[in-house]
Amino acid sequence: MHLSPAHHAHPRTPGDEQFALAAELLSLLGDRTRLALLHALTGGEADVTTLTEACGAARPAVSQHLARLRLAGLVNTRKEGRRVIYSLGDGHLRRLVDEALSVADHRLSDRPVHD
Repeated sequence: MHLSPAHHAHPRTPGDEQFALAAELLSLLGDRTRLALLHALTGGEADVTTLTEACGAARPAVSQHLARLRLAGLVNTRKEGRRVIYSLGDGHLRRLVDEALSVADHRLSDRPVHD
């Protein structure tokens, strides 16, 4: 696997607290449904119904994953009547999701083709 140099490397050596928070963040992203939800939110705000359709999971599971992401501060919510509208917490998260999916694309495209 070929790794390209980081364009925006962390400016200083991270401490224990940064490593712990980054590991927590990456563990939240390590779930396929949560990653799919975050990816869906890179396109803009959405409600639970829209997100359920986008990620293909059962509505109760989507609601639980969204609650976990909200508690972790990765998604924001606002009310629109009775509906709860979700959005990404910040642009850094959008880039992280995009980068994770780009790495996956590269790994898939680097696989040898078998007949």
